[in-house]
Amino acid sequence: MLHDDARSDVNALLPGRATEAGATRRTALQVAMGLGYAAAAAPLMAQTAIATPADGLDAGEVSFTVGGFQVPAYRAAPAGKTGLPVVLVIQEIFGVHEYIADTCRRFAKAGYLAIAPELYARQGDPAMYGEMAKLMAEVVSKVPDAQVMADLDGAVQWAAAHGGDPARVGITGFCWGGRITWLYAAHGPVKAGVAWYGRLVGQASNLTPKHPVELAPILKAPVLGLYGEKDTGIPLDTIDKMKTALGQGTAAAKASQFVVYPDAPHAFHADYRASYRKEAAEDGWKRALAWFKAHGVA
Repeated sequence: MLHDDARSDVNALLPGRATEAGATRRTALQVAMGLGYAAAAAPLMAQTAIATPADGLDAGEVSFTVGGFQVPAYRAAPAGKTGLPVVLVIQEIFGVHEYIADTCRRFAKAGYLAIAPELYARQGDPAMYGEMAKLMAEVVSKVPDAQVMADLDGAVQWAAAHGGDPARVGITGFCWGGRITWLYAAHGPVKAGVAWYGRLVGQASNLTPKHPVELAPILKAPVLGLYGEKDTGIPLDTIDKMKTALGQGTAAAKASQFVVYPDAPHAFHADYRASYRKEAAEDGWKRALAWFKAHGVA
């Protein structure tokens, strides 16, 4: 979905480096290491509100194989620890960049093994796009939900083999990743989810056959939805539709909840952009941690 507050210039560049047509996959992985932001996310704030150091953590690039494809990911976890609760951190439309990597480190500081797979890796590198419309048309719109579900299954398996507890897995995601959070809560082995302003309704297609409102009644894990009252891309009536669908579903569906922050726009947690709202972001983060703890992830 398009961010109203993410107007981008086609010539926008990643901070501190040139964007070249011949950029290698290694460059894309460096973005996942926390060395920059997706060009299409411009304009950026001069300074992020939160910068989480990696001291005391095992953090950086990993990969795992799904269907013969090496899926790159960023992971962060307390150094030397095993039996850790796991949280899947799902990217915004802009892919895995510094904000997502930092969010993984925040979870790691809270005691989690956090992993953020690059879910567009087969379709393209969002860091190479300075124009939102082209990113949407050439990459995002070509990502099948089934592929994403399989890659997240692979991430859970990787985490289980590298210090994570497969019986204690949660998922959280932002915007594009918020929608995926709802979908995976109906699909995968998670105990709870936290969806930040993810789209709830949409047109069915071969690649996106069902949306959260259709899957709500069959949720396997309860989801906390964190949304903004002033999000022009997610009308409040779609939240009402989702609540109705949840109320007609499984115990997990009925246990799901929404928090709608007054005056908060889309992407209010994204501390590298002007949409950031400190009070709502901090409250949402506390609620996310409490939600995971209440539902047996932490």
